[in-house]
Order: sequence, then structure tokens, then C-alpha cells
Amino acid sequence: MICDEQVEMVIHQPAVTVVIPAKNEAENIRPLINEIRTAMDDEFDYELIYVDDGSTDDTFNILKSIRDEGFSKLKVIRHQQSVGQSFSVLNGARHGAGEWLVVLDADGQNVPADIPGMLKTLQAAYASDPKKVGIIGHRVTRRDDWIKRLSSKLANGFRDWMLKDGIPDTGCGLKATRREWYVQLPAFNHMHRYVPALIQSMGGEMLVHPVNHRPRMAGVSNYGVWNRLWVGLVDVFGVRWLQHRAKRIVIQEILNGR
Repeated sequence: MICDEQVEMVIHQPAVTVVIPAKNEAENIRPLINEIRTAMDDEFDYELIYVDDGSTDDTFNILKSIRDEGFSKLKVIRHQQSVGQSFSVLNGARHGAGEWLVVLDADGQNVPADIPGMLKTLQAAYASDPKKVGIIGHRVTRRDDWIKRLSSKLANGFRDWMLKDGIPDTGCGLKATRREWYVQLPAFNHMHRYVPALIQSMGGEMLVHPVNHRPRMAGVSNYGVWNRLWVGLVDVFGVRWLQHRAKRIVIQEILNGR
């Protein structure tokens, strides 16, 4: 008697998706990836997604080289033209497979060694209360110039007064959420600055975790006073409008009759 054996293909699904949006960050890629591997390799099953947002330097070529060198956890998405940080993160999250999403900036100011502690804190909180779906870093000691610190302080104060999200440092690039929640957030330019308020408007809660902060590794920031402060102040009014209109649909059960 001959039996046909059915071979089932198993697709690996990592527990954590790490997304980094990058535009002209060629000099920072290798050192940052090395730090991420040091922090994550022995702690989590993860994938790393770099989103090259229309870079004009060697960002894509360096990422491709690292991938070709055998770092199989790395996935690279390349935008033909820049669409901004918010849409880059969202695109990376949508192409991810992890249950948990971690986002950090490509300039090296966020410290990857903080990621495991943040994730474990969030996972423990979620296990006890499913409404706790996100966590954001609080840069207790900022390592930016006075212009960035001043613009952030003004923008954070106005945002908290308008949105009442209770987050002391919503501009911190290091954050983690349930990925399924992040991809359901409303998509608009600069939305990455308002993740806590948007999460709250959908019925979730965002924790705060103290993190390290350091000067940019290399290169020049893509942000100045205008796109840090004035644009942010305008966006607050749109987020305020969304807070009162957002809904999250949770499907408990579907019955199909035949």
C-alpha cells in the first residue's frame, strides 16, 4: 500500500517586526544594525524592515550589501520618491509579519539596547490588560540642540493641552505597539507624532517608558524648526477632530450558515 505524504510548507512568522524609516542615512546604517542585533538576537524572534524613503545617497546600496552578506532577518523596502516618515513607518508595518511592532529612528539617537526592556514591559502589561497595546519612550535627558528642544517643548505643551493624551514626549521615535493596532490607525502626514492620542481614540492605552537619548551618529537631520513646530501645531487640530470620530471594530465571532 502506497501512502501519499502531504508536505506542508511552514512560513516563518517572527514575533516582533522592527521598522526603521530612513532617508539619506547611509553612514548610520551599519552601526545601528549592529546595535539592534546585539540587543535583539538573544532576546526575541524578530525581523528588521528598513524603509528607504527615496534616498539620494548610498542608503539602499548599503542595506542591500548587508542583506547579501547573509543577514536574513533584514527586509528592505525602497520608495521611488519620498513620502515622509509617517507613511514609511506605516508601509513597513503593513509589510511586517510580527505580532508586535517596534519603531525607531534611523539617525542613531534612539538606543537599541532599550528595546528589550520596553517590549517586555508592554507584553506583561498587555497580558494583564488587553487595552494596554502600546508603549512610547520618554527621553528624560535630551541630546539635541536648543532649537530642537525648544520647538519640541512648545509643540508638546500645546499638543497635551489640546489632546490631553498624558504623554510627556510624544516626539520620541522609539515606540512599540501591537502591530494590528498600528496598521489600523488613520494615515496622514506626520501621524507618527500622534500615535498615543490615536491609539487612545480607538480605545487603547499607551504606556510611557524612560529611554536613553544621544546625539545623531552622523549626517544631517531632515527636520528643522518649520516641520517640527509649526506643521505640528496645525496637525493637532486634525488629530483633535479624529479623536471624536474614531472607532475600532472588534469582531468577536462570525457564524457562516449553509
